[in-house]
Amino acid sequence: MTLFSKIIKGEIPSYKIAENENFFAFLDIYPLRPGHTLVIPKIEVDHFFDLGDDYLSQMLVFAKPIARAIEKSFPCDRCGMSVIGLEIPHAHLHLIPINTANDLNFAQPKPKAIDEDLKKAQQKIISYL
Repeated sequence: MTLFSKIIKGEIPSYKIAENENFFAFLDIYPLRPGHTLVIPKIEVDHFFDLGDDYLSQMLVFAKPIARAIEKSFPCDRCGMSVIGLEIPHAHLHLIPINTANDLNFAQPKPKAIDEDLKKAQQKIISYL
């Protein structure tokens, strides 16, 4: 069972943003920018593009209102999207408020966010959903 599956089951706490029968979205505790959110399928698939076509399209539709809420919650030009998938063997999509392409640079340091900041970011995003 992956770390993300444990988060979905509530075995590991998270700062949940949204959930439906197929997907789960939560804040990254090591964000590139405040509001950095992960969108994951509830099925364990390692490679993002191994998800079925319908499932993959549904994942993007699920992410769309979250991305819009992120854009309203944080000063940014847009909500960027990135699929890296090297850290955890469970497909995931990063939604990150960005102003430049470098804001999506995963080679940057990603310090652990403090709980208070994560709670504020969670409340902001949810308020726009």
